[in-house]
Amino acid sequence: MLKPVLFSCFKNYNRATFLADLGAGLTVGVVALPLAMAFAIACGYREITPATGLVTAVVAGLLISLFSGSRFQVGGPTGAFVVLIAGVVSQFGMGGLLGCTLLAGIFLLLFGMFRMGALIRFIPFPVTTGFTSGIAVTIFCTQIQDILGLAIPAETPVPADFVGKWGCYVAHIGSVNPWALGLTLLTIAVILITRRVAPRLPAMLIGMLVATAVSILCDLGSHGVRDIHSQFGDLPAGLPLPSLPPLEWSTLPSLIQPAFVIALLAAIESLLSASVADGMTSTRHKPNAELMAQGLGNIGSALFGGLPATGAIARTATNIKAGARTPISGVVHALTLLLILVLAGPYAALVPLPALAGILAVVCWTMADIPKFVNLLRGPRPDAAVLVITFLLTVLFDLVLAVEVGVVLASLLFIGRMAQLSGVKALHEEVLGEGSEDHSRSMSLRIVPEGVEVFDIQGPFFFGAVEHFKDIVLGELDRDVRYIVLRMRLVPAMDATGLNVLTDFAERCRARGVCLLFCGVQPQPLETIRHAPLYRLVKMQNICENIDAALARIRVLMEHEPGGRKPVRVEAEEEDGGEG
Repeated sequence: MLKPVLFSCFKNYNRATFLADLGAGLTVGVVALPLAMAFAIACGYREITPATGLVTAVVAGLLISLFSGSRFQVGGPTGAFVVLIAGVVSQFGMGGLLGCTLLAGIFLLLFGMFRMGALIRFIPFPVTTGFTSGIAVTIFCTQIQDILGLAIPAETPVPADFVGKWGCYVAHIGSVNPWALGLTLLTIAVILITRRVAPRLPAMLIGMLVATAVSILCDLGSHGVRDIHSQFGDLPAGLPLPSLPPLEWSTLPSLIQPAFVIALLAAIESLLSASVADGMTSTRHKPNAELMAQGLGNIGSALFGGLPATGAIARTATNIKAGARTPISGVVHALTLLLILVLAGPYAALVPLPALAGILAVVCWTMADIPKFVNLLRGPRPDAAVLVITFLLTVLFDLVLAVEVGVVLASLLFIGRMAQLSGVKALHEEVLGEGSEDHSRSMSLRIVPEGVEVFDIQGPFFFGAVEHFKDIVLGELDRDVRYIVLRMRLVPAMDATGLNVLTDFAERCRARGVCLLFCGVQPQPLETIRHAPLYRLVKMQNICENIDAALARIRVLMEHEPGGRKPVRVEAEEEDGGEG
């Protein structure tokens, strides 16, 4: 499960497969070029240049494809990290970001080594939708200055928080540059038209090239339209030399939390991307191998001064549609970006920032997925509340807090729902009270001796459901009861809290001279009981296969008691073979 799929692809690799991978890799490399630069600029810090995004796409993209657990995964920088990157850089600087990326890579390696791939996919859907939509809004807000061409002085930088950012925009709204706004709208229009007229062409690259050509021909730089060169300088003609991030031991503990969130987000998005690829190609990826590939990709990116990386859904889907067959296409994509960086770096510096802002505006609209967001709002109110809270925390505070609160709230809701499915029913009360032999379901009447109580426990017996058990069953010890049967045929699982409650109940029963029996215990609860003191407390003979065996056991025990007991009838469901 940890072996990269690339090794198995070489068994039947041939010239036709290579040509298909080559064409797909070239296509994805061209598509990834504007996105890699745009995501780097979206972080909002001069230390993070478009070259940083390209380095990330080359190094991380190459390593992820080489060691991926998916045939079609394409890795690189994505919009999901923009909020986290901005927060880390503002607090710890660029060195702290590189340290976080390195630690995140180590965490991802551990996730894969300890087979956590299946568990990470259980992040609740309202949480992922909430923070994804929040990230889209946050990224869009960072681009308002370039979209409108606002002349904000360098000595008064745009605040990082949402409210402060918009306050700054409003304060400088009078400096809107119509040329920058027009170039942004032109870029968006070209992208949308290309997607409709020629969907197989790289729409974002075409939009960027058209906007760049218009900017050069009309000399928009003289009208205050900024480009990559004026803002970040020239792009390097190659990769930097690898080196360890400048970590300080004093700041290392503070980097663990953001690094873990980066790793968790990378794991979620990469496995989601791999699952999307599976659905498009009828294949199956190896989640743990994929996590290890993501770990290696992030470690490599940190060593070369890059950003956090993960599997990119849009680029992976483009890779599949372009005809990719193996991870070699992802390798070609990375080498294509490296070739562009070496040969066309000076020309890439001429790209106007409003063009990249237009590309990000389209990306944000896709990320927000408004129809999905609205459908969740119309769903169950608790899930809608988790969605809105996660969204607002992402926008107004930070992604770390949003993910933590969202997961905790979703977990509490799940516990509450599971507790509602759990319950305890006293069967004798049903018969002596409102019960009827003429029941709508197939029922049978079993003879139960007087002084015997039978309780049917339903649903998972865990910490969220034990209070109901205490309210109903513990009160029976105050009555004239000699035997209690706990029927657990509908209990699929039991945790330590449930086991502790049963152990305490068994001790109370023994102290009052009441014999406790279990019947119909399913494998997981039975295994839990067998490895606990409860097994010796109840005794093996009193853990019966079904209700009939439990009643037979009680009759044997009663034969050794003085006098007789008057039998009564209790209603129970008819089952195959009398089990339960």
